[in-house]
Amino acid sequence: MVRGGASLSRRMHVGLNLVYLVPGQTGGTEVVARELLPALVAAAGDRIRFTAFVNREAAAAPGGPWKELMPAVTVPVAATNRVQWVRGEQQHLPRLAGRAGVDVLHSLANTGPAWGRCARVVTIHDLIHRFHPDTHGGLKARGMALLVPLAIRRSHRVMADSQSTAEDLVRELRVPRAKIDVVALGVGSTARATPRPEARLRAEHALGDRPIVLTVAAKRPHKNLPRLLEALALVDPARRPVLVVPGYGTAFHDDELGALVARLGIAGDVRLLGWVSDEELEGLYAAASVFAFPSLYEGFGLPVLEAMARGLPVACSDRGSLREVAGDAARRFDPERPGDIADAITAVLDDPAEADRLRAAGRAQAARFTWQATARATLDSYERTLAAFRSRA
Repeated sequence: MVRGGASLSRRMHVGLNLVYLVPGQTGGTEVVARELLPALVAAAGDRIRFTAFVNREAAAAPGGPWKELMPAVTVPVAATNRVQWVRGEQQHLPRLAGRAGVDVLHSLANTGPAWGRCARVVTIHDLIHRFHPDTHGGLKARGMALLVPLAIRRSHRVMADSQSTAEDLVRELRVPRAKIDVVALGVGSTARATPRPEARLRAEHALGDRPIVLTVAAKRPHKNLPRLLEALALVDPARRPVLVVPGYGTAFHDDELGALVARLGIAGDVRLLGWVSDEELEGLYAAASVFAFPSLYEGFGLPVLEAMARGLPVACSDRGSLREVAGDAARRFDPERPGDIADAITAVLDDPAEADRLRAAGRAQAARFTWQATARATLDSYERTLAAFRSRA
């Protein structure tokens, strides 16, 4: 057997680096892990066995495919402490993976260990820390600026969520294109919970009978919510929809958004919600007339596909990965021009035929992205990663 490689007499052993994942606090990267792990296990069958490497928070939390579908090894750190998280990933994880006999270690969320006795592959979801460092705040942005390039250099292969992110890696970090596997994400179940009744939602949030524009987004600068608010203010008050924005907040940006709402005089037209339950979110999807997504930068753009899969017409930014994810199934706009955003939204609201076209096109577009396809492409990347590792041995 080649050093560190799987022999022909046994299954490949893949370790999944989930040291970053704090249940309920990790956002989109947690969604990816929850959806991808079951698909990987199903696609691998008897060919591959998996071990999850989790932090203390994930080990203590109930449920999760990293405990239900595979053995889990606890890395002895609390990942809510960033120093401990880095120490766990860079110091403890390589030793634990070696002790477990891992052949390929897959780091699922942008960073990974710089050393180890096994083949290593890292998934890069985006380069948000480079293009919009204010999203993470000063200290974390500086840390990511060091850790992401380190993981890329020391991994044998790199997975990127989109062609756009792959191009960013080549252009910004000089990653050889031949080292990158583009592995698109999938769309999860479109019925995570029974939708809360529309009448109840409208009463709870004082929405009246107006059309609802829904935006599911974290309150972070790159999500471009200020220009969406400016676009709303440009719509004639007599026909203005109500904008509903669920998503976890960030204190520094929440205050800015609230001040802008007051300055624009649209307090009665905006509902800036925090994190909502699955029942409430599904109810909002069902009640909304348009899904608007004005983000300045996305490594993939899963919220757009989530809306399309639910049959909601989409108006979204014409930037980066959103072009390839949305295709012609969305009404796209220049996210830096509030007037363009307003025109796109009102075009869907005012034209039932266009809304119906987008619903049908969106469902077809979303159906192209499945977690089963993501899992198959990921398994192929594992094979290439192991081959690259063996070639250096």
